Amino acid sequence: MNRSQLVKNISNQLTYFSKGDVEEGIISIINFVSNNLSEGNRVEIRGFGSFSTRKRDARIARNPRTGAAINILAKYHPYFRASKSIKLDINK
Repeated sequence: MNRSQLVKNISNQLTYFSKGDVEEGIISIINFVSNNLSEGNRVEIRGFGSFSTRKRDARIARNPRTGAAINILAKYHPYFRASKSIKLDINK
């Protein structure tokens, strides 16, 4: 499901919100989570899961076309861990 489908589904369920209001809310949530992760904070949504960042160490990789060694710098990547209730719902 992509963002436009999510907006459509939520606006169909919550008829008292306009499609624009739902989209604005979803964009605000995504921006909030992104900004907090970029600051190194953890975001937890009870009953859904938690978002955090994890560090990937620097490493040497290979260019598959030429076989030349490439240095890849250390960086952070987003990480999501689903809540226990979501895991149970999925595995019913």
